[in-house]
Amino acid sequence: MLSLRGHHLVCLHFFSGEGYDEAFIRNLRNIMSRAADEDLTITSGADDVCTSCLHLTEGRCNFRENADVEIREMDKKALDLLDLSDTGQTRWDELRELVRNIFPQWYSRFCSDCDWRETCEKNVFYRKMLKNKAPLFKI
Repeated sequence: MLSLRGHHLVCLHFFSGEGYDEAFIRNLRNIMSRAADEDLTITSGADDVCTSCLHLTEGRCNFRENADVEIREMDKKALDLLDLSDTGQTRWDELRELVRNIFPQWYSRFCSDCDWRETCEKNVFYRKMLKNKAPLFKI
């Protein structure tokens, strides 16, 4: 069973085949290939995506100063928007619809300043939602 933290429940829907390094990308591809067929355990803190991240040290993100605090806040907001608990489970197909419904709020709050934005913009699902919801955004 896959273990995913709050913001990964949203952001993995926008995966476009890029990442920090080959090991990280390989791990993401593996997660994506399994996600549709497995229950997903929701966790707080480092998850199956984080395990291959070169910025993970002792279970904390060290991408930049305060990154772990910022990411935990993002996780909490994702779970609030998705109406999920960090001790629950979900399915990928259920998440897809939830992500579609919360995308305007997520985009407004997190996408504009995200380091991964250009990567997400290559994703068909992301672009489709952005196009369909364009009047709601300040683009």
